[in-house]
Amino acid sequence: MTEAAERVAGWQKRFDQVLADRMPPEEQTPALLHRAMRYSALADGKRFRPVLVYAAGDALGLPLDELDPIATAIEVIHAYSLIHDDLPAMDDDDLRRGHPTCHKAFDEATAILAGDALQALAFEILAQELPHRTQSLRVIHVVAQACGSTGMAGGQALDLAAVGQAIDVDALETMHRLKTGALIRASVTAPGLLAGAGDETREALAAYGDCIGLAFQVHDDILDITGDSELTGKNTLADAALEKPTFPSILGLDASRHRARELRDQAITHLQSLPGDTSALEWLAAYVIRRDR
Repeated sequence: MTEAAERVAGWQKRFDQVLADRMPPEEQTPALLHRAMRYSALADGKRFRPVLVYAAGDALGLPLDELDPIATAIEVIHAYSLIHDDLPAMDDDDLRRGHPTCHKAFDEATAILAGDALQALAFEILAQELPHRTQSLRVIHVVAQACGSTGMAGGQALDLAAVGQAIDVDALETMHRLKTGALIRASVTAPGLLAGAGDETREALAAYGDCIGLAFQVHDDILDITGDSELTGKNTLADAALEKPTFPSILGLDASRHRARELRDQAITHLQSLPGDTSALEWLAAYVIRRDR
C-alpha cells in the first residue's frame, strides 16, 4: 500500500467515528426517525466525499478537525440523496450498500422524513461548527448550491426526465455534472474557500473536482453492467431496467472506459498548479475508475 493510500485509509477510519458522533442518538425522540437517519448515514460506504475534503484540505495545510464539519455535512447530504433516490417515485430500488434501502427497512414516509432531517442536520453542523470567519459563509453557500436546483437536485430532475429518452453524450454529461459531480466538486472547493486560497488554486480544485465527479459516474455506469452485486451492494443492470441513458448505452463499453481514463488524466493534470502535497488527490483520481463498488 502506498503512503497516499495509507493516509486515505486512515481518514476513512477516522471519519466513521466523526460521523457517528454527530448523528442523533437512536433512542432520542422521535426514535424511529433517528434510527432511520442512522441506518442510512452510518451504513458501510466508501466515504469518498469526506476523504476528498481531507485530501484537499491536507494539500492546503488545514488541520483535520477544521475540515470535519465540511466532511460530515457533505456525507450527510449524500446519505439523504441516496434515501430519496431509492424511493418508489424515483429509482424504486430495494438494495443499497448491500442492505435493504431505507424505505424498505422502515417505510416510505419515514424514509422521506429521514432524508429531510439529514439535509437539515448537514447545515446545522456547518452553522454550528465552522470557524467564525467570513470564509465559512462562503463554504455554506457552495455546499447549498451543490445540493440545490442547479446542483444535485437539478441533476436528479434531468435524470428522471431522461428515462426512456434518446439523449446525446453532452446532455448526459451535463446531467451527471449536476447530479453526481456538484457535490464531489464542493468536496474539494469548500476546503479551498476555508483556507482562503487564491483564485488559481480554487479554480484548479474546481476543475479537478469536475473531472473526477464525471469520471465517478462514468465508472458507476460501467459497474452497473460489469460489477458484482455482492461487491457493489446494489442490483446490477438497474439502469437498463429503468431505461435510463448511460455512458455505455450511448458510447459503448470500451469508449466509456476510455472516457473515464481521459477524465482521470485531466484531473491529475489540474493538480500540477496546486501548492502542498497532492499525492492523496492523485491517488483518489486513480481510485475513482478502478474501484469495484
